[in-house]
Amino acid sequence: MENNRSRQAAIRLGTHGENYGSWMSNPVFYMVGGLLALAAVLAALSFMVFHFTVLGVIFAIAAAILLVLLVWITWIRRQYAFGGGGMMERVHQTLLAHLDYDGKGALLDVGCGSGALAIRAALTWPETKVTGIDYWAAVYNYSQALCEENAASEGVTARCRFQHGDANKLDFPDESFDAVVSNYVYHNITGADKHELLLETLRVLKKGGVFALNDEMKPHLYGDMEAFAQKLRNMGYQDVRLIDTAKEAFGSRRRAAMMMLGDSRLLVGRK
Repeated sequence: MENNRSRQAAIRLGTHGENYGSWMSNPVFYMVGGLLALAAVLAALSFMVFHFTVLGVIFAIAAAILLVLLVWITWIRRQYAFGGGGMMERVHQTLLAHLDYDGKGALLDVGCGSGALAIRAALTWPETKVTGIDYWAAVYNYSQALCEENAASEGVTARCRFQHGDANKLDFPDESFDAVVSNYVYHNITGADKHELLLETLRVLKKGGVFALNDEMKPHLYGDMEAFAQKLRNMGYQDVRLIDTAKEAFGSRRRAAMMMLGDSRLLVGRK
């Protein structure tokens, strides 16, 4: 693990002008900003035109709350940004540091987004072939083309491939990969049983392969993850652990909660 940590510290993504996007998507800003403008206009009209003081106060309070919210999400976006606070890069470093991988074979990144974690894995293990899959919903402005451009810019295009995919049903045969990783993906998949999603990811892992799956594992979404970890052990998986990435990557659960990821946990082990 210390070897992995030192490798991670030496890698800095985004130094050649790559675009890794942001965890806080643009539509969120447009929505909050639009509501703020609307509340401010309605407050002004209530006070100055219609002389509805009570209504004006209500809209003014709403505008103040939305302004605080806008400042907060702007701060969060800056904290996560590559080239900004670098928080998401720190999470990637933590995740890969806990992946007990020899770097030989094939690695899958489920929900690769802009390709940052997949590219970091390729830079960490120069002998590894990396596959990144994602549904690439329009809300984040990520795409296969963006991932490929980033990989080319970082010099790993020959060892990285990206394709459209669905975490509910991965388009790979059983035991296709030597390592699988994922970062803050499954909680976004509405209506899906999270334990089934994890098992589907582990299905494509070879016997003896390793995994590191990080997510916002809220109890109402994930249920009892300690029980799930024990279930994996009973199935024959080895070295299965749950790591509190809210503490390890963010420094404290309080700080992680301020960035909307207070229930971050990493499931690691070997098949």
